[in-house]
Amino acid sequence: MKLVFAGTPEVAVPALDALIASGRHDVAAVVTRPDAPAGRGRRLVASPVAERAEEAGIEVLKPAKPRDPEFLERLREIAPDCCPVVAYGALLPRVALDVPAHGWVNLHFSLLPAWRGAAPVQHSIMAGDEITGASTFLIEEGLDSGPVYGTVTEAIRSTDTSGDLLTRLAFAGAGLLSATMDGIEDGTLKAVPQPADGITLAPKVNVEDAHIDWSAPSLRVDRLVRGCTPAPGAWTTFRGERLKLIQVQPVPGRDDLAPGALSVGKSNVYVGTGSYAVELLWVQAQGKKPMRAADWARGVRIGDGESVGA
Repeated sequence: MKLVFAGTPEVAVPALDALIASGRHDVAAVVTRPDAPAGRGRRLVASPVAERAEEAGIEVLKPAKPRDPEFLERLREIAPDCCPVVAYGALLPRVALDVPAHGWVNLHFSLLPAWRGAAPVQHSIMAGDEITGASTFLIEEGLDSGPVYGTVTEAIRSTDTSGDLLTRLAFAGAGLLSATMDGIEDGTLKAVPQPADGITLAPKVNVEDAHIDWSAPSLRVDRLVRGCTPAPGAWTTFRGERLKLIQVQPVPGRDDLAPGALSVGKSNVYVGTGSYAVELLWVQAQGKKPMRAADWARGVRIGDGESVGA
């Protein structure tokens, strides 16, 4: 088939690579978000997908909005059979959805209908799921509600951050998306409507969502930290300033600390929660680089009775 691939961030690059490498389909063009300011100089930088497409000699389209007339005209000129999508980042209007004969097929990083929305991996970790995966589905105008072509599953490890898990799903999902294109092309794959039961939503996780409640159980604190790493970053406060928590570890059996209370040993820093304590492993103070929590504690000289999140 002739394909137009839509995607923007680094997590979409493995799927683009898989489609280019398959040799079975022609990736005629790539649609991605416009160049965005980045770095200290805030200079405009192309998306990872745009950079990869340019390296491969593939035409890159960067509409401000996918309903722009110039973009729609070019899409009709290319006349793709199907448009595979991975984390494109913009809502596709019906006028664009109707262009390819086989529609737009999205790779979504959850086992639909679970975790429909912008942040499925973060929510699956924060909810304590043991299994997640990726799904390919036909895009409709509803939120991730279209019929599903296929899925792959992935176990969530006890130490996984959202970054760790998303990286594994990006590569597993790349194979799934490529196989989905093959099945659509040869007519062996049909999309199946999603069940009405089991729908959960995964809205974008913002900075306030990442604020730690120390009265919550330690497992919930650990899941929040892992789910919000690398972004937006779980945080608390210490002496009135934000302290980002990069890695913590529940300490079963240690229940002598009140929620938020700090206990500092020679090489360990513990915080009380609503159940048993967590050990702080890596933190990042405001304006500082990430560091081991023990080094941070030595530097700020934590006194008796001090706490976080007060």
